[in-house]
This record gives sequence, C-alpha cells and structure tokens, in this order.
Amino acid sequence: MAAPKPRPSILAVEPYVGGEGTLPGVNRVVKLSSNEGAFGTPPGAQAAIAAMAREAHRYPDGGAEALRQAIGARFGLDPARIVVGNGSDELLALLILAYGGEGTELVMSAHGFLMYEITGTWAGCRVIKVPERNLTADVDAILAAVGPRTRLVILANPNNPTGSLLPAAEVARLRQGLREDVLLVLDAAYAEYVTRPDYDPGAALVDASAAGNVVMTRTFSKVFGLGGLRLGWAYAPPAVVDVLNRVRGPFNVNAAAMAAGIAALAEPGWVERSVAHNTEWRARLSEGLRAAGITVWPSEGNFVLADFGAPARARAADAALRARGLIVRAMGAYGLPGCLRITVGTAEECTMVIEALTAFMRAGPGHG
Repeated sequence: MAAPKPRPSILAVEPYVGGEGTLPGVNRVVKLSSNEGAFGTPPGAQAAIAAMAREAHRYPDGGAEALRQAIGARFGLDPARIVVGNGSDELLALLILAYGGEGTELVMSAHGFLMYEITGTWAGCRVIKVPERNLTADVDAILAAVGPRTRLVILANPNNPTGSLLPAAEVARLRQGLREDVLLVLDAAYAEYVTRPDYDPGAALVDASAAGNVVMTRTFSKVFGLGGLRLGWAYAPPAVVDVLNRVRGPFNVNAAAMAAGIAALAEPGWVERSVAHNTEWRARLSEGLRAAGITVWPSEGNFVLADFGAPARARAADAALRARGLIVRAMGAYGLPGCLRITVGTAEECTMVIEALTAFMRAGPGHG
C-alpha cells in the first residue's frame, strides 16, 4: 500500500539542531551554546510571567496591541507597521513561504543562519548560498548571484554564527542593487549588542524604501532574556504587514510572552547593563583566547567564533570544554568545522572558558 507522501522538497530538509544544554554525569553545566543573555530574564518579566498564570485560561490578544505599542514606543516606530511572532523564526518562515515557493530563489550568505536554508527548502525555493569575504557577507557577490527567479535576499546583520557586520551604507548599496520586486529581509536578532556608529538594524532602510521591499526582524530571545517564551517582531511596509497578518496564526503569540515582552522593554537599565557587560567580556574573552594562540574572528554579537583551523582540533577543544562542564556550539552544520561558537556568558563563565582553552592549547596538538 502506498503511504502518504509530503512534497519532495520537505524530505530535502535537514532538521535544525539547537544548542545542547545538558551533559550526562556533570553536576554543574555552563550552557554557552545558544547565545542566550548573560543575565537571564529581567525581574519585571519574571513577575509578569508569574502574574499571567492566573489568566492562562484566557486567549491572548490576537493583534498584540499592547505589545506593539510598547515596541513602537521603545524604538520610535509606528505600531501599525509591527507584527509580532512566535520568535522571529516564525516571521522569517512566514515571509519565505509567502514570497518564495516553487520556481523561486532565495539568496543568502554562505554562513548565514541555518533556518533560512531550512525554511527556503521547505517552501520549495532554490536556496543560493553566496561565498563570503573574510566570513563577512559580500554585497557584490550577493548581487551577482541574484537572477530572474530570485524573490528573497536574507541577511543576518550582525551575522550568526560569524559575528560579522555590514555597515548601513553597504546594506543600502545592497538594496539599491536589487530589483524592486526582490524582498530584502534584514534579520537583526543581535542589534542591541552592536556599538558601532556605522550600523543600523534596518528600520531606516525600511522607511527609505519607496517600493516597500525591505523588512527588519528582531527578537526578545537575546538581550531581553526571553528565549524560552519565543517572542520576536518584524517592522515592515504596510503591504508586507498585511501579508503577514493574513498568513500568521490568529493567536500566534501567547499571553505570557506578550506580558513578559512589555515588562522586559520597561526594565530600567537592563539593556544598557547587558550591553556594557557584553562589550567588556566579549573583548576579554577574545583577548584571552588569542593569548592562548587561538584565532578569534571579530564579533558584534554576544558570542565569539573561535577558529582552531583543523576540524579534529576543534573537536578536541570541544571535548576539553565538555570535560569541565562547558557546552559551546560546534560549527560543522554551518560549514565551519574547524570553529566553535562561544556565547559571552557571565564574567565567571567567560573566565572558565579562557582557563579551559588555555590549558587545552598548552597541552599541545595531541591533546584530546
């Protein structure tokens, strides 16, 4: 008997594997594999989550009116042009499914976030991964890869997992070089951590694009400490907002996530303290690893990419970290098998990583 079969493109999808969080037999595990905020969940958001327990039987506001107003007030944006989602992953998937599909192409950088390729393949797009220059998206190469069937270009800026960034002028040049019917999606999940003056997360380009062909996505999973609740948002032209509201679920964001998001936005000094810590300890972690003889790529996110050269060396370094209860992210799935991505955790956690990898490097090439 013939069994039900999905569309052929579905079976070409490799399931996404998130960062590990446990190690068998290890008492204290330090998870530095998923780029979660170093300080956890803001106290106000914790209280909001607890308070929502009494109202869990109520459906949430399907339009997320209060949350969209809060986001708009915080970032100086029109709430009518904001759509919230079950993590920015959901919104990225909806954009790809709505504007891509069979017979179309999606263009991304070679080491861009895996979910673009996964969802693009699910949608039936031909996914084109463009080589980078020094692990940084190459605008000219992206433009050269765009063809008549291209409907989407997705750029993570800063990029995960490389940490690299394109200045606002380069992103504007990318948009200028694309046809008007190509949607440029700017995934700015790590925007809050950027301190460079030549950066813009994307809102300015969304507003500047008369053809309505730029979207910016953002998340509450990083600096705002709400990764476990799944909450993200998009700022988009009215026509794209209309499309997203047509295809998203009627209650796609739960009430606890919305309440926590509003509270996190209002937490006094939270972002400032988190960014100051990240800026300091990203530099200290990078310097400590370089002093041990490890190549560390420049990063604008809340993580660093440590490059050990040979895949076997990276695996051995990973094993040495795990032996001390430190979980980081192997990068083979991203085409960087010689690298490990390490989240900037607390001061203590970063120091533990530096000490562990310094000891590993001192032990010599045969270690592990």
